[in-house]
Amino acid sequence: MKRIFSAAIGIFLAVSLAACGNTENAETEVTDVSEAVTAEESSSAAGFKVDGTKLLDANGNEFVFRGINHAHSWFREQDTVALDAIAATGANSVRIVLANGIQWQKDDQATIENLIQMCRDRKMIAIVEVHDGTGDDSAETLEKITDYWIEMKDALIGNEDCAILNIANEWVGTWDSEKWRDGYVAAIPRLREAGIENTIMVDSAGWGQYGKSIQDHGKEVFDSDPLQNTMFSVHMYGTAGKNEKTISSNLEGATSQGLCVCVGEFGYNHSDGDVDEGYIMKYCNDNNIGYLGWSWKGNGGGVEYLDIANEWDGSVLSADWGENLINGTNGIRETSKICSIFEQ
Repeated sequence: MKRIFSAAIGIFLAVSLAACGNTENAETEVTDVSEAVTAEESSSAAGFKVDGTKLLDANGNEFVFRGINHAHSWFREQDTVALDAIAATGANSVRIVLANGIQWQKDDQATIENLIQMCRDRKMIAIVEVHDGTGDDSAETLEKITDYWIEMKDALIGNEDCAILNIANEWVGTWDSEKWRDGYVAAIPRLREAGIENTIMVDSAGWGQYGKSIQDHGKEVFDSDPLQNTMFSVHMYGTAGKNEKTISSNLEGATSQGLCVCVGEFGYNHSDGDVDEGYIMKYCNDNNIGYLGWSWKGNGGGVEYLDIANEWDGSVLSADWGENLINGTNGIRETSKICSIFEQ
């Protein structure tokens, strides 16, 4: 739910609010998971694990995201300075925009491995996501993104303690819970069959803002994971984050079912309306729910106000957004706790 551009590489991303109604219900695809890895069969090193509404780290301690999104795919040359600056805010996590080649330059395995290591070196957890399917309703697009992660699996295997797999950014632009469910109950078992055991994160439908898709069918998506290690994300802009009732309803739709959820993106304003960012941070802090602000720097196309930093090195934060997210009440400096794996 944002627009980003890179003058350096001439790439422009424009995402507009979807206002489509639900399409006809699709029958849930039955996926054969007979050969999928199970929790009992898992032999990987300890990693993150979903336990009801909580996310536990490799030491078994609860971990709550207090992080920032970084648009790597359009600003590759800024990775080092941006990650240094994000870490300096006290953030314990960073969500990294990647591309599988459908729309933007494909990120290879070495790049993903390097980004995860850069986050580890800075004591931050990496949440990696493919952005090419943003707002796309095509099951084929999600299949291609799943194929990409299977191709890149060796970048994830062995990093279960410091990398979360957020499969696809905002896949399904329509407010269609059934299409969303059917896509993910097919994708998740394939990832597990390939040997990927990292905690999986799934964005809700409706450009990430239709939290009701999790309420409607999140349990089915969770149950499709033979490792029972999937969590969910709602993106909060002027639709999902417009007021206290809407914010709490979107998150409680997941937690009331015993599902783990976070706010994977949010801003303080957007083209679809004002955002109650203060309440988002307060609610998340009061309820031990993670949040990740969008985005460090590079927004364009009329939403430059979503830049958290005015300079890549973080020397100047934006007054209306960055200062509040980083230094405000319930902000990152006040509430972030570094993952316990880095305390050893």
